[in-house]
Amino acid sequence: MRVLALGIGPLVWFAALLVRHLGVETAGFTVAERARFDAEPFAAPGQLAAYARQPELVTAGYALFALASILLCATVIVFAREIGGRLAFAGGAVLVASLFARLYFSGIDLTAFVLVDRMGLDRAAAFAMESYVDLSYGLWRVPVAASAGSIVGAVLLAIGGWRAGKLGVVPCFLLLSFGWVFMGVLKEATLITVLHGGVAAVVLFGWWTVGGRSLAWPARERR
Repeated sequence: MRVLALGIGPLVWFAALLVRHLGVETAGFTVAERARFDAEPFAAPGQLAAYARQPELVTAGYALFALASILLCATVIVFAREIGGRLAFAGGAVLVASLFARLYFSGIDLTAFVLVDRMGLDRAAAFAMESYVDLSYGLWRVPVAASAGSIVGAVLLAIGGWRAGKLGVVPCFLLLSFGWVFMGVLKEATLITVLHGGVAAVVLFGWWTVGGRSLAWPARERR
C-alpha cells in the first residue's frame, strides 16, 4: 500500500500536466492566434480555444488533473508521516488542503467547457474573462486561500525534512518545485510546468519510495 500511495499519484500528476500541455500544442493555433492568446492577462481564452478544437484530449488532461489531486492526498500524507515532526505534519495538512482547492478549480474548468459547447467559444471566453477573478476566488475566498497551501506546505515539508535529517538539498528543491505548480482556473501547463511539476514529483516520490525513509546526502544527524 505504501508503494501505491507514493507512486500512483505522482505518475498521474505527470500524465495530467503532459496531456494538458499537448492539448494546446496540438490544437493547430496559428502564429497570430498564439500571439493573441499570449497578450491576454489570463490563459483562459487559449485553454477554451484548445478545448473547442480538441475536446477529448483537453478533457482528458483536466480529468487526469482532478484525479491526480485526489491521489496525491495519499502521497502527501504518507510522505509527511514518514518525515515526521510538527513541521512536516503541518506542511502535509496545508498541502492536502491545496489539493482540495484544485478540485474546486476543476469544477469551474468543467463549467467553462460546457459553456463552450452550449454558447460557443467567443461567448464562453468573454464570460470567463469577465468573471475570472470572482470564479477564481470562490465562495468567501476559501479556495484561493487554501490554494496557498501548495507553496506553504511544500516549504514546511522541506524545512521539516531538512531539520530531521531526512531530506537533502536536491530533494528539498524537487519538493518546492512540485509545490510551485500553478493554481486557479483554466491555467496553462507549459513544457516547463511539466518538467518542474510533473517530472519533479515522479523523481522525488519515486526516489523516496525506493530509497527508504531518508534522502539526505550526505547523511546528517538531527540536531
